[in-house]
Amino acid sequence: MANGGGGGGGGDGGGSSLRMSSNIHANHLSLDASSSSSSSSSSSSSSSSSPSVHEPKMDALIIPVTMEVPCDSRGQRMWWAFLASSMVTFFGGLFIILLWRTLKYLWTVCCHCGGKTKETQKINNGSSQADGTLKPVDEKEEAVAAEVGWMTSVKDWAGVMISAQTLTGRVLVVLVFALSIGALVIYFIDSSNPIESCQNFYKDFTLQIDMAFNVFFLLYFGLRFIAANDKLWFWLEVNSVVDFFTVPPVFVSVYLNRSWLGLRFLRALRLIQFSEILQFLNILKTSNSIKLVNLLSIFISTWLTAAGFIHLVENSGDPWENFQNNQALTYWECVYLLMVTMSTVGYGDVYAKTTLGRLFMVFFILGGLAMFASYVPEIIELIGNRKKYGGSYSAVSGRKHIVVCGHITLESVSNFLKDFLHKDRDDVNVEIVFLHNISPNLELEALFKRHFTQVEFYQGSVLNPHDLARVKIESADACLILANKYCADPDAEDASNIMRVISIKNYHPKIRIITQMLQYHNKAHLLNIPSWNWKEGDDAICLAELKLGFIAQSCLAQGLSTMLANLFSMRSFIKIEEDTWQKYYLEGVSNEMYTEYLSSAFVGLSFPTVCELCFVKLKLLMIAIEYKSANRESRSRKRILINPGNHLKIQEGTLGFFIASDAKEVKRAFFYCKACHDDITDPKRIKKCGCKRLIYFEDEQPSTLSPKKKQRNGGMRNSPNSSPKLMRHDPLLIPGNDQIDNMDSNVKKYDSTGMFHWCAPKEIEKVILTRSEAAMTVLSGHVVVCIFGDVSSALIGLRNLVMPLRASNFHYHELKHIVFVGSIEYLKREWETLHNFPKVSILPGTPLSRADLRAVNINLCDMCVILSANQNNIDDTSLQDKECILASLNIKSMQFDDSIGVLQANSQGFTPPGMDRSSPDNSPVHGMLHQPSITTGVNIPIITELAKPGKLPLVSVNQEKNSGTHILMITELVNDTNVQFLDQDDDDDPDTELYLTQPFACGTAFAVSVLDSLMSATYFNDNILTLIRTLVTGGATPELEALIAEENALRGGYSTPQTLANRDRCRVAQLALLDGPFADLGDGGCYGDLFCKALKTYNMLCFGIYRLRDAHLSTPSQCTKRYVITNPPYEFELVPTDLIFCLMQFDHNAGQSRASLSHSSHSSQSSSKKSSSIHSIPSTANRPNRPKSRESRDKQNRKEMVYR
Repeated sequence: MANGGGGGGGGDGGGSSLRMSSNIHANHLSLDASSSSSSSSSSSSSSSSSPSVHEPKMDALIIPVTMEVPCDSRGQRMWWAFLASSMVTFFGGLFIILLWRTLKYLWTVCCHCGGKTKETQKINNGSSQADGTLKPVDEKEEAVAAEVGWMTSVKDWAGVMISAQTLTGRVLVVLVFALSIGALVIYFIDSSNPIESCQNFYKDFTLQIDMAFNVFFLLYFGLRFIAANDKLWFWLEVNSVVDFFTVPPVFVSVYLNRSWLGLRFLRALRLIQFSEILQFLNILKTSNSIKLVNLLSIFISTWLTAAGFIHLVENSGDPWENFQNNQALTYWECVYLLMVTMSTVGYGDVYAKTTLGRLFMVFFILGGLAMFASYVPEIIELIGNRKKYGGSYSAVSGRKHIVVCGHITLESVSNFLKDFLHKDRDDVNVEIVFLHNISPNLELEALFKRHFTQVEFYQGSVLNPHDLARVKIESADACLILANKYCADPDAEDASNIMRVISIKNYHPKIRIITQMLQYHNKAHLLNIPSWNWKEGDDAICLAELKLGFIAQSCLAQGLSTMLANLFSMRSFIKIEEDTWQKYYLEGVSNEMYTEYLSSAFVGLSFPTVCELCFVKLKLLMIAIEYKSANRESRSRKRILINPGNHLKIQEGTLGFFIASDAKEVKRAFFYCKACHDDITDPKRIKKCGCKRLIYFEDEQPSTLSPKKKQRNGGMRNSPNSSPKLMRHDPLLIPGNDQIDNMDSNVKKYDSTGMFHWCAPKEIEKVILTRSEAAMTVLSGHVVVCIFGDVSSALIGLRNLVMPLRASNFHYHELKHIVFVGSIEYLKREWETLHNFPKVSILPGTPLSRADLRAVNINLCDMCVILSANQNNIDDTSLQDKECILASLNIKSMQFDDSIGVLQANSQGFTPPGMDRSSPDNSPVHGMLHQPSITTGVNIPIITELAKPGKLPLVSVNQEKNSGTHILMITELVNDTNVQFLDQDDDDDPDTELYLTQPFACGTAFAVSVLDSLMSATYFNDNILTLIRTLVTGGATPELEALIAEENALRGGYSTPQTLANRDRCRVAQLALLDGPFADLGDGGCYGDLFCKALKTYNMLCFGIYRLRDAHLSTPSQCTKRYVITNPPYEFELVPTDLIFCLMQFDHNAGQSRASLSHSSHSSQSSSKKSSSIHSIPSTANRPNRPKSRESRDKQNRKEMVYR
């Protein structure tokens, strides 16, 4: 083809055009043109000798023709016809629009003047004449209005057709863009041909397609013209100009049977709308992606359009040079030329030769260089800033995944993964997907890479539905939300997590959510979410509730917080050969809590019988079961019963709660068969046998958990109609239930649920003690709570500390008096939640004041708790616990001259109900004792004599019996590493994990970080959380939480058989072995014998030992520190100073006697008296002679004992 639009077409694409003189015959011209050889110029004389060929005075560029096409035999180029069609269309339409606007303006002016004349006539004429003349005018106005309405409807219809607001409009817009790109592709194909050539429309397929495209463009142009409000601006739009210079030449091509490449490259300008098209298709949604596509489309369209113009003028030549200075350049060579020009590289291998081309390059360098310098860096920046973790999660068939969001840091993630992916968990086939709006740092990224097979990270927010779709939240097994435990504003952090729950539940209401909450009162907001369902697995782990509950239980049995924290945390067993306290402690640390269904061999047996069989035969410790009541109408048909009495029989399909070292051991309870395994002594040989088993099917709606979760890694979830409560059995089955009749039902002594002691609200002024008042009334056996806080401190929720100490399974005289020492401004803010609890006093002051501490008799207290509400207001983590550490060291350094009560201190242990030898006359009244009668009730760990000489070392108290180091205390820490400052005499490394440090092992320190393990424990088994919450909160239930959410306070209730039945639940206690019915086992006896005796005789379930740290040493020691041993084996040897953790049954008869205290005294005066409890038995006066000394038994047991 030969082209000459806008600058001629000097060549047929490769120098194939022929330059011939005008006097050559036409036939010869055709043959020479087809041969594509260059011709010589004719002389001026020969050109003038033939007048017949004088018309084409200048040499013309000959276009290739074929024999079938009746083209111009003289090779006359027709580029001007194509260009003229576009120019006429453009300027003609522009002229018509301007003319129309001018006429319309003149008409408006004339009508305006005529209107004023008519108004003047109306005023001059009468009203009757005016009415007559107005009628035809009104008719004309109605006709005009009808006409305007018709035009408006057509205009609106056209606007709807070309807009993207409707499906038809979107399809039309996308179709126009696609056809424009198709027309551009046809241009790319035709650019390899000559600029202008003769083409037969009926035989050229590409021309036919291009014609069809342009007909469609013409129709779309008409729609756009009709819908345009301003026709002039529409006529000057870029898309309109593109149509003017591309559509008319196609029709000229059909008419002339010629094709001119011309300005068809302008179709590349349609690429500017690429981002709009992608937005219509809902592909681009973010501002960065839209901006990136906009920059790329503008850059590429400008680049391709400019390359098309250079291709046109360089292959055509300059018109004033008779198109002789052309050069053969392909379109893609022009694209290359423009790129090196924009980038200022300019290799010089390709350059413009024509004047038009060079003139265009001058202006293009100005604009192109500016565009290149601004667009390219921004494009690179947008691409570089593209989220590295911005993809979507691809679910793996047969593998579940969970989504973890919230506070994602190196510490929180590492703690979570360490527990979630622990090797003791059975088949953790779950992929963890982390979602956070901040990209991970290098350390966290390295952690993800180390667990890349099970962990993926995506950057985004759970508040964005698009990001929730990316992580496939609708197919996730659960969503876990982590909280920032160290934030300065706990309420704001809880509000953020509640918003996350709302967003997730709004996107997928059925998703199971486990979230951490910092403040107890914020749990009530979760109940406002319609799709939040506790019964379907949604759980809120309130850190303040559990933390203070653990500390409260340590006030009743010191060391229990450490034991429970280790039970729900996955710890690997660390074997130590040396005979140190760490060896026995770590053996217990490796135990965790699991659930498993009991074998049908246990059906019909009582709980104590099954518990003894599991401990002796299967080496498993069962502490609770999931009990299904026979009453189908009961709201709580399924209940978790902790150590129920021997009246309860095991049913088919009962779920048991076990303490064991790994999940495989717990399977023994499911595989046990009396016929096959009755004579097996090695529990490892108890495996699945071939006997027929009763397959248990629930007779109600199926559980919402998968079968995998119903086993060890996921206890059966409570049925939708169940509300787990800590109740032993129905009221009619309670032994000694006739005492309920003696209760005054008109007096409100308990809350409406019967779970806690209650009193009428008291004003804070009535419980405030001055220093002199506290000194006059001697406090003993009480709990001192040292609290640091001020008017601006965040509330820590002291109600969660007081509620377990006011549980109704204690009798009123057994309640320990609680004395708060701290800022009165802070305690006033907490008092609204405390004013319904009895035996609570406040001493305004500071825990750092020794005068205040002496006033509350801290040396005679049962426990001292040190808390702080100011810990998270300090940026330096090492200083967050400074107040608590200073208070702890201050108390330990105190010396007490008054030793009253210290010399007669007990061994800090409880005895079974009815076996207390305290005199009723010496028992404390409401937790307070007057000075003359302080003889008992003091719980100081001072042991005057441990055993007979030669058997165990003596512990001397002559020097330190009045020292503050003997005061039982538990200190709350925020930063785990600060535990090294609590004990100055320990040898703990600063990098040692918290659970391996001496203060934590002894139960004198507690950090909220240990509660992180509850997230994964709750996911695998939500019953574990229910069990832990029931143990540490004193019996809080979802019903109670709903009540507190309504009134923010406990409501008093009348004593009814139903509420009083809730008192009948076990509690944690410590059993002393130095005296009492188990004293014969204390000196070298086996723990298994003690376990069986306590279970058979008193229905007491033992589950651990609180032992003196240096009890294993053969040399005398003055250390009175103790450490926790969880679930020791059967053969474990006891020492007299051991305290045994046990689950004690509620004693109904103890309430009638003021003498039934929960302490055991060693004084000869008080040990002669006994209670009249039904459980009391005579103590063993003389220990039986043992055939072996302790040393020989120790050697033998060490050979026989097999530690895990």
